[in-house]
Amino acid sequence: MSENIKASEVSEVLRMQLEGIDTSLQFDEVGTVLQVSDGVVRIYGLRNAEANELLEFDNGIKAVVMNLEEDNVGAVLLGPTDQIKEGYIVKRTGRIASINVGEGMLGRVINPLGEPLDGKGDIAGERFEMPLERKAPGVIFRQPVNQPLQTGLKAVDAMIPIGRGQRELIIGDRQTGKTSIAIDTIINQRSNFEAGDPVYCIYVAIGQKGSTVATIVNTLKEKGALDYTIVVSATASDPAALQYFAPFAGAAIGEYFRDSGRHALVVYDDLSKQAVAYREVSLILKRPSGREAYPGDIFYLHSRLLERSAKIINQQEVASQMNDLPESMKGKVKGGGSLTALPIIETQAGDVAAYIPTNVISITDGQIFLDTDLFNQGNRPAINVGISVSRVGGNAQIKAMKKVAGTLKIDQAQFRELEAFTKFGGDMDPVTALTINKGQKNTRLLVQPQYTPMPVEQQIAILYCGTHGLLKSVKLDKVHEFEKNFLLDLQNNHQEDVLDVLKKGIINDEVSAIIEKVAESIAKVYSK
Repeated sequence: MSENIKASEVSEVLRMQLEGIDTSLQFDEVGTVLQVSDGVVRIYGLRNAEANELLEFDNGIKAVVMNLEEDNVGAVLLGPTDQIKEGYIVKRTGRIASINVGEGMLGRVINPLGEPLDGKGDIAGERFEMPLERKAPGVIFRQPVNQPLQTGLKAVDAMIPIGRGQRELIIGDRQTGKTSIAIDTIINQRSNFEAGDPVYCIYVAIGQKGSTVATIVNTLKEKGALDYTIVVSATASDPAALQYFAPFAGAAIGEYFRDSGRHALVVYDDLSKQAVAYREVSLILKRPSGREAYPGDIFYLHSRLLERSAKIINQQEVASQMNDLPESMKGKVKGGGSLTALPIIETQAGDVAAYIPTNVISITDGQIFLDTDLFNQGNRPAINVGISVSRVGGNAQIKAMKKVAGTLKIDQAQFRELEAFTKFGGDMDPVTALTINKGQKNTRLLVQPQYTPMPVEQQIAILYCGTHGLLKSVKLDKVHEFEKNFLLDLQNNHQEDVLDVLKKGIINDEVSAIIEKVAESIAKVYSK
């Protein structure tokens, strides 16, 4: 009987039986938790897991793959450790750790996963998935930094200018006004926002107290700056992994604006705390420790974060090939956008030669160094002009500012040196006396109250008085009154013929003559 069965009949029967089977089933690759400790899990079974891949537990908590070892995978938890136990099942998502970014985030406080923290409900509008870790744009895709990013601070805009696409480090001991410089810069972007040329701001708070973040959010709200700002918060009570990923989330949000042809500013406050969080995670993952117990790739961590800041070239077709753009963003890329970074680093007793400060100084395009002694003397912002520098320099200033404040930085540095010598007493020759007088008046002029940024045209006008010695006869304690009345006079009587002209970056003999005439008449009042 069996000899009469044909092969074709067997295959027909098998085909009929197989037709009913659903072949669309997908099998998840799952693993089992071997060990949990301080925000780090070791998982057995995820043979094909990839670095930086997002994993998910049955209870919804997510983790990111950090270590790929022969017999297990080390991952950092993006949630509370006490909710994960040994033996829990974890599955691969097949997605690289990313954040969903959209316009609806403006004005919101979120965590590094893009989830709202401000109690205002879900984030509205379309959102695009942006990877937290992404290759920085290559040299070919960058254009020179030559467009100013005004901070509204006379001391910064005149002596240490910041350009769009630059990375300028703010460094100093605790309580010297580092965050204030960054917040002033964000507040100063309000005029750009109202003029229709917004610089979208991302403030990343890493390892700070929740109350401090709340105060900053409140300040931004009061000053009308929250409309164009996103606050990413990973407070001191959050897991180390969230503090580690927070700056990458800020960079990813900034890249969304940059790659769609707009301008963005991201403040990392502060990277010392991110380095500590990364050290914590690395040590638990049993990675070998190096100098000051930091892992060996801490420099690489900060360089791949800060290299993502850039001003992108205008050719759209080239910009769209720029790098590993997410599928959702393809076709929406425009060139000409920029991402500016203001990383903040906290030093211990002014030691800029420590490991993390020297690392970040070498990656950035200059630093604003804040001095505790200057701060305590009332010189705020407490910028030490001797060791502060912008490696972009005058390219990031409008022409009028460059012309007026060109020598201010070197004059102030020389004045500081001379001032130190005059403390020994003795007679001064007239030239030294004049230099000291001018330096003291300029120092007073550069003092600025917190959260009151000044438009660039007013800065140029008042700095002209300082650099051209028009305050020679004004008493030192009357410099602020002179400044207030001088600017008031210009606003009331010379808005069009002086301030509007300076705003365009033009300074000519006509404008100079008016400034000198107004300064002379007001100086007479304060010379007695």
